[in-house]
Amino acid sequence: MRTTPRHPLRAGLAVVAASLLASCATPPWPAAPPWPAAPADAERPSERPGRLKPMPVRPLDVQADCRFRDETGYVATALLDISQSDVKRFSATVDVPRRGSCRFDGPFTQTRRMPSVELRAKDGCTVNIWEQGQKVTVGFSDCARRCSRGTFDYVWPIIIDRSSGKCH
Repeated sequence: MRTTPRHPLRAGLAVVAASLLASCATPPWPAAPPWPAAPADAERPSERPGRLKPMPVRPLDVQADCRFRDETGYVATALLDISQSDVKRFSATVDVPRRGSCRFDGPFTQTRRMPSVELRAKDGCTVNIWEQGQKVTVGFSDCARRCSRGTFDYVWPIIIDRSSGKCH
């Protein structure tokens, strides 16, 4: 009398399927965390030394007439004069090696003053200017029409050091 299963292939597949399902199982979550709860008077993460803190909402003041070139040949210039979040002057150019160039100069309408400055042109090009500590960032969106074909995909924001007026 034979003691082999009638369908050995099905039995083997069932064992493999059960093994796969067991390997995907995860242990249940513990009911309570294994670490003690923080005391009520503990510092929040943003208040600890060395941690990022929220930027204060205040009027933006920055002046810059700068130019930089990196080691790849990427060149950007910026002329920026903002007082009490009111843009007096703005223009910028970017030259991307082997790609082309972009010109971001008027006409722009200022559409927002706080918490960041926003300039918008009729062609949809939007320039956002905001502070990050001692740096001011000038970012561009929907501005491909102001660039050589395909260049806008390679445009990075311009960073301006508020204290020195230099950009990078």
